[in-house]
Amino acid sequence: MGGWNPMPTSDLFAAALSCLRATDPEQKFVLSRQTAADYRAGKLTANGNDQNVESILTPGRPPRPLLIEPRKLAQRGLGSAEGRAALVHAIAHIEFNAINLAWDAVYRFRGMPEAFYADWVGVADDEARHFRLLSDRLAELDHGYGDFDAHNGLWEMAIVTAGSCLQRMALVPRVLEARGLDVTPGMIRRLRGVGDDATADILEIILREEVAHVAVGSRWFAWCCAQSGVESEATFAELLETHMHGSLRGPFNIEARLNAGFSDAELAHIGTLAT
Repeated sequence: MGGWNPMPTSDLFAAALSCLRATDPEQKFVLSRQTAADYRAGKLTANGNDQNVESILTPGRPPRPLLIEPRKLAQRGLGSAEGRAALVHAIAHIEFNAINLAWDAVYRFRGMPEAFYADWVGVADDEARHFRLLSDRLAELDHGYGDFDAHNGLWEMAIVTAGSCLQRMALVPRVLEARGLDVTPGMIRRLRGVGDDATADILEIILREEVAHVAVGSRWFAWCCAQSGVESEATFAELLETHMHGSLRGPFNIEARLNAGFSDAELAHIGTLAT
């Protein structure tokens, strides 16, 4: 497998960087699962808080899929096997990016409580497992990761928020990844409607676990706000205005978002921004 070849380490940050730099999807999957297992076993510790943190404009990823503007992506219906494969590929791409985003949170934000690293290592482990489930399903549909074009929106937001853990927790899990909570139930219904229960079953697993991932973002956003002495609901509203231009795509999965740590006031405000 090509890409980044890590050296043995007991440093969680170095291990996270190795996962982040791995370019081959299979290598990233294996490294992510092993790193998470090593962390849980106490073999990795969050040392080196004073180390320089690299600016990572491009994470480890394969040469394909080709990354294009979202508006240029082909729209395919679910009535054909090709259309279902395209949907599975789009979600697999999100999960691949989510692996990188989780490891970047571990690597980038130093001096955080140990529970922060435990949370994001766990998220990375889950996202790797999700990616494998979707990759296997793609293979069953006679396709592989990289066969369809994709976009780079998730990682672009990672670059924007690289200098602020507070902003990262607000805008990646609580905005971009929370969008999955809104749209996945509809995908599941449509897939079951065309008889693709295999894909729908995978999305049921992912939806259930993504609620917990967004909740991780909510928890650490609140913590960062408390540390900074700012009010979380007002701060979230300000960040939405600044970075999302005061609008979000609706409708919203209210029950899932409540379970993921959104307050009633936040959901009321989000409701006014729906487009």
